[in-house]
Amino acid sequence: MKITRRSVLGTAAAAAAAGALPSQPARAANKKLTIGVCSDFSGPYSDIGGETSVACVRQALQDFGAANKGYDITVIQGDHQNKPDVGAGLARQWFDNGVDLLIDVPNSAVALAIAGVAAEKNKTYINSNAGTTLLTGAKCNAQTIHWTYDTYMLAHSTGGAMVAAGGKKWFFITANYAFGQLLRDQTSAVVKAAGGTVVGDVDYPFPQTTDFSSYLVQAQSAGANVLGLANAGKDTVNSIKQAHQFGITQSGMTIAGLLIFLNDIHGIGLETAQGLVLTESFYWNLNERTRAFTKRVLPKTPANYPSMGHAGCYSGTMHFLKAVDKIGVDAAASGAAVVTQMKSMPTDDDAFGHCSIREDGRFMCPSFLFRVKKPGQSSIPWDYYDLVHTTPADQTFQPMATEGCPLVKA
Repeated sequence: MKITRRSVLGTAAAAAAAGALPSQPARAANKKLTIGVCSDFSGPYSDIGGETSVACVRQALQDFGAANKGYDITVIQGDHQNKPDVGAGLARQWFDNGVDLLIDVPNSAVALAIAGVAAEKNKTYINSNAGTTLLTGAKCNAQTIHWTYDTYMLAHSTGGAMVAAGGKKWFFITANYAFGQLLRDQTSAVVKAAGGTVVGDVDYPFPQTTDFSSYLVQAQSAGANVLGLANAGKDTVNSIKQAHQFGITQSGMTIAGLLIFLNDIHGIGLETAQGLVLTESFYWNLNERTRAFTKRVLPKTPANYPSMGHAGCYSGTMHFLKAVDKIGVDAAASGAAVVTQMKSMPTDDDAFGHCSIREDGRFMCPSFLFRVKKPGQSSIPWDYYDLVHTTPADQTFQPMATEGCPLVKA
């Protein structure tokens, strides 16, 4: 069974789609599970989520050996349209009709809305593609795990590197929702702590903005030497392309893309993107294991290499299945029980290697600072990064003591 993006373009459609799911079966006899990939399949985040996230979930089932172990696992998909009400409605219908795991969810506002539904319904939720630190902070819950990255990691890695290189006067172009505002605020704090200043900031309407020219003119007029892009996906691609057309980099201003994915670099092209500094927690060409994973999944998604959010969908699904295998399919009806088991086990997969999950639900992995190659330095398709610096997992994410997660014991 497959729910396509066309069948869930709206709350009413989501309800109809969820209603088509079978009622909860007798689970123990046939080891049935349903995984729902809730993503952006048609908007600005479709390249960093979407069909490639689905492909990576399916790859996890294959690598886990689900069929050989007697599991009957259905993967469905739905488009949240970057609207919290649509995402929350879809999650509620899915959970009410037997979905055991909801995964992916680019867009922090949608991610937070779904976390609330997961807690209400006591179902497992793995977010792999939103940046908000609130998922492991004030809004954390016992049913949610946050994989891959967040705004604290990005601000301290990319933002910190830019300031250390002399970028002291910043102008921010910010997507006007939870993710963009958090990323701007946390990067601003890093800049100011290092002795820099923020000379300007403009919020733009998300997701309807495609023309960034007026904001770029403001950045030039403000006298900034760093343009901080607190956005993601196609918005980042459009911002960088338009900045190049306006001669931003030629005028001495450096672009700090605070959340850039491999897929964005592909869309921008090395001629324009060369020299950009960025942070990811996964890169397909990082080591033998990441290359092996990518080789396996590419036949399912040949036009789009996996980036860190996609890899998180693979890794999170793998670890979910290992936890369910430990506690049994009946117990997996409780999201809190699954997440407790997931936290108790170290993770190990080809995308991220050996990692762990903290008490607050934060997946703990290293972060990697990369510099985008010049065109002549790239020898094979999608070979875009040089590794600049590795930050260990225990230094990558915000300390639990300062997050305010109610799950964390004082």
